[in-house]
Amino acid sequence: MTRDIDASRRATLKLAATFAAATLLFGAARADEPIRIGLVIPMTGPFASTGRQVDAAVKLFMAQSGGTVAGRKVEVILKDDAGVADTTRREAQELVVNDKVTVLAGFGLTPLAFATAPIATQSKTPMVVMCAATSVITERSPYIVRSGFTVPQITLGIADWSTKNKIRKVVTLVSDYGPGIDAERTFTERFTAGGGTVTSALRVPMANPDFAPFLQRVRDAQPDAVFVFVPSGLGGSFMKQFSERGLGKAGIRLLATGDVVDDDLLNDMGDAALGVVSSHHYSAAHASAVNKKFVEDFEKANNGMRPNFHAVGAYDGMRVILEALKATKGAGGDALLAAMKGQSFESPRGPVTIDPQTREVVQNVYTRRVERVPAMGNQLFNVEIDTMAAVKDPGKAK
Repeated sequence: MTRDIDASRRATLKLAATFAAATLLFGAARADEPIRIGLVIPMTGPFASTGRQVDAAVKLFMAQSGGTVAGRKVEVILKDDAGVADTTRREAQELVVNDKVTVLAGFGLTPLAFATAPIATQSKTPMVVMCAATSVITERSPYIVRSGFTVPQITLGIADWSTKNKIRKVVTLVSDYGPGIDAERTFTERFTAGGGTVTSALRVPMANPDFAPFLQRVRDAQPDAVFVFVPSGLGGSFMKQFSERGLGKAGIRLLATGDVVDDDLLNDMGDAALGVVSSHHYSAAHASAVNKKFVEDFEKANNGMRPNFHAVGAYDGMRVILEALKATKGAGGDALLAAMKGQSFESPRGPVTIDPQTREVVQNVYTRRVERVPAMGNQLFNVEIDTMAAVKDPGKAK
């Protein structure tokens, strides 16, 4: 144990020395140098759909913003970590030391954000988490700002809707990692406080997930509903197995966080998704002028691809970064971090604020139902049916 602690301390000191040497070597940025943003996302591997959405949203925002701040070009350096934490850590360190980025951004999964947090702290580089959603992420570094969401935040809506709609017995089924455990805990606490009962809690391994045996256990338990969380990208395979196992025909309702009925994948799920009720912070069908323009511009720039919640997290994250850079005239570090805190604006998802104390996003959470919308090409959409306004992460709401 002592050797492990000493090794960890040596690694931390080595990391700090690396960043100190880089600062001395490079010094202050020249006025003619671009301002660099390091974007680390999974462009390959099982979570490539997340990277594709983030990359498209970042490019759209940059095209719309003009891509300059204080007379300097803003340059985004994209790195593919393939969803592997060791790769994320290496790419982030190289971006800070070699590419001298002013901001780190992206982070498709919680372990990837965790891997980068010490680098942000040691180098005093603000780190905008656009996707990863475990509640404790912002506690891993004082330089982390979140522009996406937290899983506990968006789980509140579906838990409240369930109790209001006389659902009494539920089995929870979640992916077995940080966000899934957050979802399980938040749903259970909120649902049972409203008078419901969770009869069983099932956790599916992240490695090579096969939902079929777990869904069979749900069917055998005969609850009123199953509450589900799986990470973005896995919703399609889950819905296929849910349909094949006949849970809907057996009268078991499907309740979910919005990751399961991801806008990017929803049409491919077909009629099996109809009627699924979920809660989330964004739907491509959100009825606002800001969102209508965002969806139109996004689809036009990406051959008809529909933006999802990761796209809006990235789009808004770029806004937070560039507005802060304008305020600091391109300066980074603590000044840039301070300029990110407290920002409020109208997003495609609705009103958004970056809480100055927690560095978390405060936003509306919508309960939605999957429907075919004739006025929108008879496609499947998550149609909003209820709103919780200005929701904070419940673990940091006090």
